[in-house]
Amino acid sequence: MSKYKAVIGIEMHCELKSNSKVFSAARNEFCELPNSNVAPLDMAFPGTLPRLNLKSVHDALKMALVLNCKIPNYMYFDRKNYYYPDLPKGYQITQNTEPVGINGSIQIPYQNKTKTVYIHDIHLEEDSASLEHYFDATLIDYNRSGVPLLELVTEPCFNSADEVLAFLEYIKTVYQYCDISEADLKKGQIRCDVNVSIMDNEATKLGTKVEIKNVNGFGNIVEAINYEIKRQSELKDASRYDEVLQETRRFDEDTGLTLRMRSKVDAIDYKYFVEPNIPKYQITDEYLEKIKAEIPELPLARRKKYIDIYHLNETDTTILIKDKDISNYFEECLKLNIDAKTAANWIISSIMGYLNKTDQNIKDIYLTPQRLKDLLSYIIAKTISSKQAKEIFIKVLEEKKEVKEFINTENCQNSNKDELETIINNILENNPKQIEDYHNGKTNLFDYFVGQVMKETKGKANPLLTKEILKAKLN
Repeated sequence: MSKYKAVIGIEMHCELKSNSKVFSAARNEFCELPNSNVAPLDMAFPGTLPRLNLKSVHDALKMALVLNCKIPNYMYFDRKNYYYPDLPKGYQITQNTEPVGINGSIQIPYQNKTKTVYIHDIHLEEDSASLEHYFDATLIDYNRSGVPLLELVTEPCFNSADEVLAFLEYIKTVYQYCDISEADLKKGQIRCDVNVSIMDNEATKLGTKVEIKNVNGFGNIVEAINYEIKRQSELKDASRYDEVLQETRRFDEDTGLTLRMRSKVDAIDYKYFVEPNIPKYQITDEYLEKIKAEIPELPLARRKKYIDIYHLNETDTTILIKDKDISNYFEECLKLNIDAKTAANWIISSIMGYLNKTDQNIKDIYLTPQRLKDLLSYIIAKTISSKQAKEIFIKVLEEKKEVKEFINTENCQNSNKDELETIINNILENNPKQIEDYHNGKTNLFDYFVGQVMKETKGKANPLLTKEILKAKLN
């Protein structure tokens, strides 16, 4: 057991869904063509004024409610003044006077239990442009400039990279469930600043905080935290306490190391002042109640329901709730009274396998929950076997036809008891030696007889009925 305890806080930045940017009319969508989603305001042209996107405000308030935050009576925006090449105005429009939510908390699933994560604040702001650095030049892409960004700041309440990962993965699904953000890591829609310090296990005072800036990808965040804990622990082990400096570092994906960027003092004077071009306005209780009514059943509630009511195991439940569309598909199956475990098995094994193979979304496939129910009804009626159902499953998806069109005399399983008895009698008459060996203790020959029946019927014999008849005759 380590003699040090890690203390970690997260600043999670997530880009919001909306048709336009938060303060300009430029399109807000992912685009690989640089500088194609740009309006004059995004590049700070003279005479341009911000125009607030109310959908972004609406979604920011929704997330604040999900996080059980205290919400102010009035919405303010502030100017955060600093210079950097990706910030053409020389300031960022953000929230400091009255963040959209403060002093919140949320329960997350962690190691088959729940953990409370405490929220310092959540605030709405504009994103900066993005920089591409080359050997002899730096290029600026303004597509990202002005994209609505929610910054969620936690208290230093994590003690390991695994806890941080559980939080990030859960909040990512919450954004998606609430339709606030795509939260697509491949599009760079989530970035994190990570604050790490270590302290003696018996200590009460926090250690020196080190900030790791703008880490993309959950895997990189875990790697950066683990490296930083190791680096600081080794310095303390060597009694080089003074070398754990309060500083800003960056994570190098190629080496897996954190590298020093600059020193960091406790208070940076950004000379905040209230944004004069965006008037404050009141947030009414009626408006908040309307937003609250839009919040769907969240992943943790679904997790509890799937385990406690439908008796699914932890593994299947985790898979089902991780993706909003997968979970919604399962919910539709439940509404159609499909057995929960049967639906979960088909979704996890067959449907998700097909989705991964074809790179599709479950919302877009032809096999709707109703068509899945139709397919399962033929298994329940013993018209087809499970093996035949899986063959029909593929045909329904690829040929986009109804299940009933693939149910015919050629592929229906044989459940005629008289016919099966006749076939089994003939097989037993032709295998006296195997019958004798079976009675002498070679009970594994039972599977041989089942195989002979399947071979004779070209796999169409009802397997349960076949085994029932065989047991009766052999015993």
